[in-house]
This record gives sequence, structure tokens and C-alpha cells, in this order.
Amino acid sequence: MEQYTVTGMSCAACVSRVEKAVSKVEGVTSCSVSLLTNSMGVEGTASPEQIISAVKAAGYGAMKKNGQNPAAPASQQPDDLEDKETPLLLRRLLWSLGFLAVLMYLSMGHMLGLPLPDALNPIAQGILQLLLAASVMVINQKFFISGFRSLFHRAPNMDTLVALGSSAAFVYSTAQVLAMTAAETPHMSDFHLYFESAAMILTLITVGKMLEARSKGKTTSALKSLMQMAPKTALVLRNGVETEIPASQVQKGDIFLVHPGASIPVDGVVLEGKSAVDESALTGESIPVEKEAGDPVSAATINRFGFLQCEAVKVGEDTALSQIIKMVSDTAATKAPIAKTADQVAGIFVPAVIGIALITLIVWLLTGADMSFALARAISVLVISCPCALGLATPVAIMVGSGKGAKNGILFKTAAALESAGRTEIVALDKTDTITEGNPAVTDSFPAEGITASDFLHLAASLEQHSEHPLAKAVLRYAEEQNVQPSEVSDFTVLAGNGVSAVLNGAALLGGSLKFIRTRAELPQSAVQLAQQLAEEGKTPLFFCENGKYLGMIAAADVIKPDSAQAISELRNMGIRVVMLTGDNQRTAAAIAKQAGVEEVIADVLPDGKEAVIRRLSAEGRTIMVGDGINDAPALTRADIGIAIGAGTDVAMDAADIVLMKSHLTDAAAAIRLSRATLRNIRENLFWAFIYNIIGIPLAAGVWIPLFGWELNPMFGAAAMSLSSFCVVSNALRLNLFGMYNAAKDRKIRIKHKKEKKAMTKTMKITGMMCPHCEATVKKALEALEMVASAEVSHKEGTAVLTLTAPADDALLKKTVEDKDFTVTEIL
Repeated sequence: MEQYTVTGMSCAACVSRVEKAVSKVEGVTSCSVSLLTNSMGVEGTASPEQIISAVKAAGYGAMKKNGQNPAAPASQQPDDLEDKETPLLLRRLLWSLGFLAVLMYLSMGHMLGLPLPDALNPIAQGILQLLLAASVMVINQKFFISGFRSLFHRAPNMDTLVALGSSAAFVYSTAQVLAMTAAETPHMSDFHLYFESAAMILTLITVGKMLEARSKGKTTSALKSLMQMAPKTALVLRNGVETEIPASQVQKGDIFLVHPGASIPVDGVVLEGKSAVDESALTGESIPVEKEAGDPVSAATINRFGFLQCEAVKVGEDTALSQIIKMVSDTAATKAPIAKTADQVAGIFVPAVIGIALITLIVWLLTGADMSFALARAISVLVISCPCALGLATPVAIMVGSGKGAKNGILFKTAAALESAGRTEIVALDKTDTITEGNPAVTDSFPAEGITASDFLHLAASLEQHSEHPLAKAVLRYAEEQNVQPSEVSDFTVLAGNGVSAVLNGAALLGGSLKFIRTRAELPQSAVQLAQQLAEEGKTPLFFCENGKYLGMIAAADVIKPDSAQAISELRNMGIRVVMLTGDNQRTAAAIAKQAGVEEVIADVLPDGKEAVIRRLSAEGRTIMVGDGINDAPALTRADIGIAIGAGTDVAMDAADIVLMKSHLTDAAAAIRLSRATLRNIRENLFWAFIYNIIGIPLAAGVWIPLFGWELNPMFGAAAMSLSSFCVVSNALRLNLFGMYNAAKDRKIRIKHKKEKKAMTKTMKITGMMCPHCEATVKKALEALEMVASAEVSHKEGTAVLTLTAPADDALLKKTVEDKDFTVTEIL
């Protein structure tokens, strides 16, 4: 996504105009404009020159953000989020108030019994009021330049309403002053001057704009604090000499030094030294993390105690800090689906208000009211209407919500993810590294008869030494504890979801699950029964064989994370259905699920089968998938919302919509809680923005005058308009006070479920399947088809029962199975 700074926008109508103009450019696939940050995110192949030209043609200004990645550290680029608007508005306001005070004294002082200079006759008073009002208009000329330029481009905005209202009052009053000069004995009571209204409207709108700008500045405080975390300098080794250089000049491969108390300048890996590093800036975790040679370190974290010598691995915009800043910035640049209604209204709002003002003027004149009264009603309509509140209702809440999440190590990639997470109905949790620590340990070893414990462990460790699986690591650690050294093997192969194979001294070794090994070797019944008993205890049995002969079994167990049971309980208390996915057998999975408090378990899921499971769950309700590994990426992408936990792998982070920097499952519950609070805040903002205009416009037009005598002075209309946006922004800032880890107020929300489709099923009769391995082959082939949600295959029954999400061609189903060398005899 390319990001641009857009100038000249004042309300939601401006946003709509810019988006429409840029979306028409050839090559642009998506465009999202934020009034909050005055930024625009564009995706597609269109050149920056084309995009900037389109914005200028619409009557606004645009430029690419510093020609750099907007996520670059603060030391590498100016702080685009610095509040430059509030000081300018304050200066304008002070000058306006000075002139307005004198104008109000002249026009309304007599009502308070204040004396006026005798030298001021009515004509002199009128001319002096004209000059004072004109001064205020010149000071606030931005409203007129922006407003009339937008009107000229046939895209009127909020400034247009202000400019028209103020100009109408000024022009009418000027005409009254001219009429006053033609009168023989003019009296102020005979002429209606609205100079004070023209000036007061501009001043009050400026007050509102200043309060709004100040509040908007606070909404980006989280992003600014992230940018300010980036260290300014780094201490590197150059030709054996310690040299201090700007952090932006550190290159990949440089050796840098970090003294106690210093910030780490870039992402790297420790070469020498041992220390504890405070990573709270990135993860929100307050406890320092021990670091030694080989461990990774991240930019903006603080070395607390020891001395570290590190090698730079990721620099500039590639560091974890820069990626976090980019995620938060991109979230602000995207739009939540709920904002579409407000955008549609804003697109026609200003023209509609101008039309209502004209109708108001004409209707009152037709009813016999004098021109000054009718004009006052029309001006009130113009200045009370506020499209600005509509435009800010969603982005301010999104910015504050995403910023609060980032401070706590929860990163939302898009506004849509922040909105949708709160509407979740199902959460699917990967077991390893999500519910459990992912660091299993060997609990039991059972060599077969005729083989010693050390010989069995030697063969098992030799087979597992090249595997990256956590269970393999557990076997190797156990072998090391028993002083058993593995031997080098050849032809090592990972059999995904089943086990591993290798050759040692000409003998074929196999290791894996009971389901897999029993298809390759004859297992004693006692071993199978023992495996079932271990599984019921929550342990995972690993079987080993050599040249088809059973060697023995090793049992390992993973530990439940301390917060897993609490997180799952919190999710269930929110009314969310929790499902655990695992490749373990049903007994082991059930034991772990019982410890964690999960009621629904889907076991024996192969790595490439997770995507099919998520596809089926998504058909039942809005689904979140929480995982951390490379094999979780397809499922994270398939889910309505993908959450990568513990920062996960780069692939998992890329596939996820939400990234949890810590390995705490309670952060998943907190993310949903924060999403619900943000969505609630957006609805409150939209309600205020809509109800304000629904009530205010009829009141300003004088609809209630005949019934209740309610009449609105244009000045009070301007005051209401100026406060409306301020109220919306202030309401959004309340999210900073939200307790996202407080489960006391959790409640089950009623979610409008997807319209359930009647499940389509087909039964295939298949011959040639002889074992569970054949079942797995057919199941994998069928579930790879887009329209197949799941396939229940039985080699004993010779059937495959398919659950379909869409009609499937029998010929395609038959070909899919027969390509795997089985025969389809019938499809029902």
C-alpha cells in the first residue's frame, strides 16, 4: 500500500470526493482516505503522478509521504503526526476573539446597558461593524477559500456550508448598511444587521476546529510513542574501533555493541555476552527476557544488565518496531465496513443541506416572514449541519482502538479486522504453542522385548536428530540426559503429519504415530493398549520400527500454558464456541482439552487438513483461527480472522489479520474484548452524528416555531456545530480508559448468524482401499477440492461421505479419487 498526505480536507464529504477521484484512475484497485490523519492509502499499479493529479483535479493537494515507508523510525523521517494544526488555529482564534469582542460590544452592548460613544451615529456603527466582521472573515479566510473552491469543483464540503452561511449574513447586512445611508433619519432599530452572526459563526467554528485538532492529536499518541521509541544512535565496531553512528546508518551484518541501560538500535542476534532485555516496548511484557549467544534481540528494547555484542540482521523499515508502526499506520489508513453508511450519507449530505437551506428561505418568505427572519433560518440550517462528525465517527475510534492494542502487544492489520473480531462466533485454537507450551518432555520409554533401553534410545535419537518437530526435540533432550549419542543417518525424510524415516547402517528406520506405524509394522496388542492408556493421560506415544519390526515406544507430554484455561473460560463467557485442533489422537487430545476447559476437539488433523476444517467451521459461523506455525498459514488465511500468537513465524504473521506479540492466549480474548468496545464506540459516535443532524436541522429551519415557538439563533447553531465533532472525538478517547483485560463485564452478545445453507452431502462407493493410509490419501485428495468442506472416509465400509459447500460434478469427484489409483463404483 502506497501512502500519501492529502491537504485541504475538512469533512467526510471531502473524503468521499477524494476517494471517488482516485478510484477512477486506471490501475487503482483500492483507495482509502482518512480524515483523522489526512492520509490516503492506495493499492494498484497507477503511478504516484497520476494519483496526485487526480487529487488536485478534485480540488485538494497530495504528496507521497516523504518518499519513504511511513513505518520508518522517527529518527529517519520527520514526525508526520506532530500536531501542527492546533497552534495555527489557536492564533486565528485569539485574533478573531479580539475583533469579535469589539463587534459584540457595538452590536449588542446596548442590550446590557453598556454606553456607546456619542460620535457613533447609526451609519458609522454599521460601517464599523462591517469592517470588524470583514477582519474576522479575512483572518478565517481558509473557510472561504476551501469552501468556494469545493463548490466550484461541484463537491461542496463543510467549509462550503460555513462560507455560505457567513457570506449570506455579511452580504445581507452590507445591503442593510447601504440602505441605511439612503434613509433620511436612519435608526438602528429599523435595520437588521447580522455582522456579529457572520463573525461569531466563524469564531465558534474555529473553536470547534481547534478542540477537534487537539483531540485528534491525542488519538495518534500511541503511534507517536512507538515512533519515538526508535533509538537515535548505535555503537558499532568499525575496523576494531567502537564508533557511534546514527541508527539509520547501521547496515545488515554490522557488529554493534549494547551497554547496560542502552536501547538496542536494530534487530539482531547476540554473538557474545549475557543479559536480561526489557521487551515491554514491543510486547507489553514487563518481565525482562534472558538473552545469551544465539538469541534474537529487537530494536527499541532495553538492555538492562549485562554487555551484549550483536550482529545486525534487520535494519531500517525491516525491524520489528518498524513493522509494528506500519501495521498501526496502515490500520488507520484502511476503513471499517461499518463506515460505509456514513460515507454514503456524507457524499450527498452537503448538497442536501444547501437545498434544505434554500427551501427554508423560500418557504418562510412565502408564509409572509420578512427577509431578515427567513435569512436567519436559512443561515442556521447551513451552520448547524455537520458532516464532519460523520466523517470522524469511525476513524477516530479505529485509531484509538488500534493504538491501545499496539501498546499491549496486540496488532490489528486492518480496520476491518478490528471491527470483525468482536463479532466472532467460533474460535479455533491450534494445540501446540497456542494452548500448550509447545515444549514437550519425554515421560516414559518402553523398548520392545529383546532390545536394551540404551540401544532403543540410540536408534530413536538417530532417527529424530534432523527433525524440527517439538516431539523430536524432546527425544533428543532425553537422549542427552541419558548420555546416549545419536549416529548419523541417510535418506532422512519428513512424512508430514505422520512421522519420519531414515536409513542407518542399511536398515530402514520409521518413527511416528500409532495410526501411521501400524500400517508399516506389526504391533503387539499390549503396546497398542499401553498407547491408549498413555493417551488418556494426555501423553503422546511415539512408535519406532526397523525394517518393519517393532522397536519400542516413547511417550512425551506437553504442558498447558498457565493462562490457557483462563483464556478459554473467558472466550466461552463471551458466548464464543471454542474448538481445539490437533494432530494428536482422540484420546490424547481429549485429555489436554479437559485440562484446558475445551469441550469440542477435532483430533487427527494433518497439517494440510486444518484449512478444510476451518472452511467447514466458517460455514457455521464467523470464525477466528489462532495459530503460530508455517503449517497454520493456510488456515489463518481461510478463517474470517486469522490470529498469529507469540509473533509466530514470518509466514504466519503475513497470513494473519491480528498479530499477538506475546505468547499469551488471554491476548486473543483481550483482542475480541477491545474489538467489541471499539465497535460499540463507533456505533455511539455514528448515533450522535446522525441524531445531532436529525434534531438540529429541523430546529434550525424553524419547523417547531409554529408549534412550540422554538427558534434557533445562527450563532447558537454555529456553537452546536463546532461542539459536535469535538464530542465525537472525545467519546473515542474514552477507549484509552477501557480495561481490555478485565473480564468482569464480559457478556454473551447476540450475533446475527449467517443464513445457514442446507448441507449438501454425497456418498461415494470406492474399492481398493485396504488400510488407514488409503483412507488418508482419499480424504486429502477430496478435501483439496474447493467445494468439499469435509470427507469422512472408511476403508472398511468402502465409502467416502462428502459434505459440500457447493454443487460438485460427479465426474470431477470420480476423477479425483481414481487419479489416486482407487476405483469409484457409485456416487449417491
